[in-house]
Amino acid sequence: MSAYWGMEHVARSRGRLQRTRMVEGSQEHADWGLYFPEATGSRQSPIDLVSCDARYEELLANTPLQFSYFTSRETDILNNGYTLVVFPRAKQAMSGGPLPRGMEYELAEMRFHWGRENGRGSEHTVNSKAFPMEVQFVHWNTRLYESFEAAVGRPNGIVIVSLFTQLGREHHGLKLITDNLEDVQYKGRQKTMTAPFNPGSFMPDPMLRDYWTYEGSLTTPPCSENVTWILMRYPLMVSYQQMEEFRRLKTHNRGEQPRPGDDGTMADNFRPTQPLNGRVVRASFQY
Repeated sequence: MSAYWGMEHVARSRGRLQRTRMVEGSQEHADWGLYFPEATGSRQSPIDLVSCDARYEELLANTPLQFSYFTSRETDILNNGYTLVVFPRAKQAMSGGPLPRGMEYELAEMRFHWGRENGRGSEHTVNSKAFPMEVQFVHWNTRLYESFEAAVGRPNGIVIVSLFTQLGREHHGLKLITDNLEDVQYKGRQKTMTAPFNPGSFMPDPMLRDYWTYEGSLTTPPCSENVTWILMRYPLMVSYQQMEEFRRLKTHNRGEQPRPGDDGTMADNFRPTQPLNGRVVRASFQY
């Protein structure tokens, strides 16, 4: 992965995208703690999920996840030089599961983390096994906070629903994104997709929504904690060709040269797993 790391947050303002530079530097993962103290906290993400150590809770099994995801007629995609970020414009929300009763969390963005090879790419691992890609749905609590930024690092502020991928048949919902990746191949490029897009197409059938959950952090700086993670047990099926489309993305601006020692390919953009430090991973299913 490129030693260069740039994080941009794209916020909606009067229906338009407004890109704000939050951080830019040349730090490897090991150096993040020098610039972002929270990155050295005791509840960091990602982690290795060990199936036999997860604690089954009947309450989780009896409290289904609720996704109020709707078709978005316009969806923004952005290459920020580190990953691909997707912003559905239609309001999407979730509740239930391990989340506090009466709370609703709005989808702020979707993020993708993938490997240069199929044997790695996901941020979280299961029994030390990595997957080719991890798709993360980042939500914020609209009942307690007035904005995504205000919710970051705050109690019950952020929840991230994550899906692993495995190679197989083409995924139709993902195809709507991969068909547009050529237009955002280089860093800083963004595009508004006009084909109908529903994030719900990524979620497994309600009968297959087993999950693990734990308290962790953002996996990119500032690595703020107080993040509730929900990781789906059953992977999302994607094709080899779809994975290759992501591996064509670049970490540098068009017309610029990659940094020395870097071929400019956006891949291996995952943070290494972090110590569990006594945290309990809970499960909605029995292993």
